[in-house]
Amino acid sequence: MKSELLPLLNSVSSPAVQPDGSRAVVSVTRPDFDADAYVGQLWNVPLAPGSGPRRLTRGFRDTAPDFSPDGLVLAFLRAAAGGKPQLYVVESAGGEPQQVTHARLGVSAFAWSPGSHSIVFSARTPEQGRYGTIDGVSAGAENARMITDYQYRMNGVGYTADKPLQLFLVEIPDLDAEPKVAPTGRALTARSAPAAGEAAPGEAADGDSGNLLPAAAQLTTAATDHNSASFSADGQSIYFTAALHEGSDSDLASGVYRIPVGQDAGGGEPQAVSPANTGRQTVTAARESRDGKWLFFLAQDLGESGQNFVARNTGLYVMPAAGGEAMVLSDIETMDLSATGRIELHGPDGALLMNTAQGTVELHQFGATGTHALLVHGDRVITGAAAGGASLVLSFSDSATAGDVAVLDGGGLRLLTDFSAALRSEAGIIEPQELTFPSADGYPVHGWLVMPAGQGPHPVLLNIHGGPFAQFTGALLDEAQVYAGAGYAVLMCNPRGSAGYGQAHGRAIKEQMGTLDMQDALSFLDGALGKFGELDAGALGIMGGSYGGYLTAWTISHDHRFRAAIVERGFLDPVSFTGSSDIGWFFGGEYTGRTAEQMTAQSPMARVDQVRTPALVIHSEEDLRCPVEQGQRYFTALKQLGVEAAFLVFPGENHELSRSGTPHHRRERFDHILQWWARHLPTAANPAPGPQA
Repeated sequence: MKSELLPLLNSVSSPAVQPDGSRAVVSVTRPDFDADAYVGQLWNVPLAPGSGPRRLTRGFRDTAPDFSPDGLVLAFLRAAAGGKPQLYVVESAGGEPQQVTHARLGVSAFAWSPGSHSIVFSARTPEQGRYGTIDGVSAGAENARMITDYQYRMNGVGYTADKPLQLFLVEIPDLDAEPKVAPTGRALTARSAPAAGEAAPGEAADGDSGNLLPAAAQLTTAATDHNSASFSADGQSIYFTAALHEGSDSDLASGVYRIPVGQDAGGGEPQAVSPANTGRQTVTAARESRDGKWLFFLAQDLGESGQNFVARNTGLYVMPAAGGEAMVLSDIETMDLSATGRIELHGPDGALLMNTAQGTVELHQFGATGTHALLVHGDRVITGAAAGGASLVLSFSDSATAGDVAVLDGGGLRLLTDFSAALRSEAGIIEPQELTFPSADGYPVHGWLVMPAGQGPHPVLLNIHGGPFAQFTGALLDEAQVYAGAGYAVLMCNPRGSAGYGQAHGRAIKEQMGTLDMQDALSFLDGALGKFGELDAGALGIMGGSYGGYLTAWTISHDHRFRAAIVERGFLDPVSFTGSSDIGWFFGGEYTGRTAEQMTAQSPMARVDQVRTPALVIHSEEDLRCPVEQGQRYFTALKQLGVEAAFLVFPGENHELSRSGTPHHRRERFDHILQWWARHLPTAANPAPGPQA
């Protein structure tokens, strides 16, 4: 695979299944170099054997499809080129999509009411005077911000308190009615002015003029994000998650709230749902069962401090919808249900969840009364699932596809799409080899080797994932394929600190970063070098991003056998990170400990004088997670010490550059990385640069 083939990476959304179980609809998006953006459309996927998928829409970027409960309407988000995503609806039988919202900063998510007549959606709602709400006042001309809370920024979002996610309720227009036409001339002049305090006809309640669009009623007003909105089974209430409790600025806790929206409700303040509001949990999703008897919610325990998040698995809980004690349904120690952050309902009292498990993501079904079944497992990553009629449809990736759709059929999976056919044909995808090697203390370290074509000996790249509570999988990874295509053997493992192997595995490095994790990664490298004669032990490189950047920088200050390194968007100095990162006020302290001695003992910056390895430092200017100052200071220190170093900086990008940066920058990043390796670890496919004239 080469960087110019990035547009062949088709990503597939979670499926929407028509209630009669006859078909699914997914969004298929891809990087596009011409637009320098991500484009995509909705695809119709019939479930009957012998029928193939067909493109359903032709918008610039159509995403997040969802059928109304009665199956008559399909809702989705559409973004024009350079625009924000807005809510659209179309008759499921086909027709012209109709726009429903005109949110200034776009719609983030939405959910149907049980009666199929209305939708609750979330949208970032700007404070007046900011984000273009006043013509002629640019971002640089806005008023100063007075900050009093720890939590005031988020990577990829920027400032948050002045544009919180609010919830809105909108009635879906009659799609059979005559289309409205904007008044002009005499009709426009004669149009009556709205009464004081009322929205003008067609003006969205979020403050943006939607002209002929239905008015949306704002449900929430608190200056905090309101997430994961869903209706109760009777349609009389909306559940959501938020941090509305006292002291929310000094902890990570959030809870479940309910707001009445029925005809007799008359509005009202959000009501905390107890016991889903303990103050010691982060609740990420809540859904009432279809029979209306149970409330499911996903939560992560935070301990007494409300900040002890390190390697905490997300569990599924249930409580009576009418109130009562909560019960945990999943094994918290061994199962982590955070993969998608969603709860999909299945049957009258069941739910579908994805579990992060040893380099895979599985599909599980839970019943409110304690039943549990593992539905799909194996060497794949389940990215979404939904049920309709008697059909259960899922989206997934594996070693051969970046995203496809299958239906559970007779206990197995029947493939419905092949969106990666062109990628396999043009790129020649290399199958990863699954491996396990013992660490120095005998602990098993699990991972993969992507071996390039040819006899070898091959230079070796030890690639370290971010997190650290995350995981590599055996699914298709563009990083590994591009490097292997350039002639490098790529090693990827999940050392202690990673997710998917139980909480004890993840918490093994709490206040001990750079100990067992480095030991495990190097033991995996040594195990592979000992097993495969095709690997060149004298031509080693090491690289990683975020926490992977941390462990790369830490390792090259201890082990000098690597010819070169790439330190990308790294967590490099816990001290400065505390004040500069959007999560700095809690992250470093929980992982390294809070004393100066603890931070120094686990800081790559504190050991930078021990580095001898040439290092390319990569960072993005708008990275709020691991701010650019981390890379700047590390690069400058290397230069002052006489170590060969280079600093690659991307404008306009944040912490997600390698995953969702602009297509141009993603290609440019790959090209610079390969140039660095060509200089220090040349291969026949990636030769050293010739002498300059």
